Amino acid sequence: MSRTACGIQRRRFLKLGLTGIAGVGAAPGILKGGTGPYRQVGTQRPVIHRTLGKTGYKLPVVSMGVMNADNPALVAAALDAGIVMLDTAWGYQRGKNEVMIGKVIQGRPRDSYVIATKVPGDRDRGTGYLAPDTSPENFKAKFDTSLERLGLEHVDILFLHGVRRGADAHSEPMIEALQDEKKRGRARFIGLTTHQSEPEVIRAAVEAGVYDVVLTAYNFRKDYIDDLRQAVREAAAAGLGIVAMKTQAGVYWDKEKTEPINMTAALKYVLQDPNVHTAIPGFTTFDQMQLDLSVMQDLTFTEQELTDLRLDDQSGGLYCQACERCLPQCPQQLPIPDMMRGYMYAHGYRNWEAAHDLIASLEVKGNPCGSCAGCAVTCARRFDVKDRIQDIIRLKQLPEDYFA
Repeated sequence: MSRTACGIQRRRFLKLGLTGIAGVGAAPGILKGGTGPYRQVGTQRPVIHRTLGKTGYKLPVVSMGVMNADNPALVAAALDAGIVMLDTAWGYQRGKNEVMIGKVIQGRPRDSYVIATKVPGDRDRGTGYLAPDTSPENFKAKFDTSLERLGLEHVDILFLHGVRRGADAHSEPMIEALQDEKKRGRARFIGLTTHQSEPEVIRAAVEAGVYDVVLTAYNFRKDYIDDLRQAVREAAAAGLGIVAMKTQAGVYWDKEKTEPINMTAALKYVLQDPNVHTAIPGFTTFDQMQLDLSVMQDLTFTEQELTDLRLDDQSGGLYCQACERCLPQCPQQLPIPDMMRGYMYAHGYRNWEAAHDLIASLEVKGNPCGSCAGCAVTCARRFDVKDRIQDIIRLKQLPEDYFA
């Protein structure tokens, strides 16, 4: 988007959004359990808040996932409009995301916003699980970099990023590193994130007894939604704060981007679970922000929103739920869920850099489907797995600095 177009869009939001959707920004007391004096305009309903478990943070139900956002004016407008928590990560936009956020929050009262960042442990490139020799020192060095980029002495929540199985939630080296950062005051609270095997990982987080927050994928496309809801319920009952991500389930139904998913419907679906304390939809435009902020005040479905979710048809779309049923079917033993996530980053999020970095990190060479006449994989979502792999694997041919 051009700078001129972006400016017009921002002015349009400020005219329409701030006067008709959300209250004015968070007051300092909000991070200490207060509700904050959100200004109510006209007949608008009050902003819905929930307490993030044992952290005590009372947050609006909508926060901001900043992974795909690169416009500081958008992030600043989100904070001004009532968003309190910003979610970023050490690896987002190869570090530029944390730098951008650091510039936006500079000069704002430290207790007027919540910063969550995510740092990965050392992983096995084949499985994505934590490596047996994962290093606390490497984890801490990455976190040092995050704090420097953000310009902060501490973050509010430090996550161990991308936990794929319950055993990794019990990793002694990673727990040691997280607890040490909390003890030193560089992280007020600690947690983990999970994109797959979520019920297993969430229950393991409860069993570990050391985490304060869980950030989990949660959306209307999960076919094991009942088990996920139960695991979330158990974690919330144990005092863990629950943050939902991937709520928009890939953003589009189709690669051509002609059928967008109803964003407010998808967000309401998740937030109607009272055990989800806040969600981090990744809006990247002022129009998208306007839609997400409207959900902060009303979680009731319209009849059209329910229809748009297509709850009776769980096939298609761009979101892979990482159920892993495909893995034993593939004769090439490809990391199909990761490749499908890269496909979603590219064609749903339009984040080609994130897609490239993910695909480049995988142990996949050449044309992995070239020796297969047909595809032996039957996807639970009826994806054409071979077609999507051949599409996204082309990113491997691009040099790392192509997106720099």
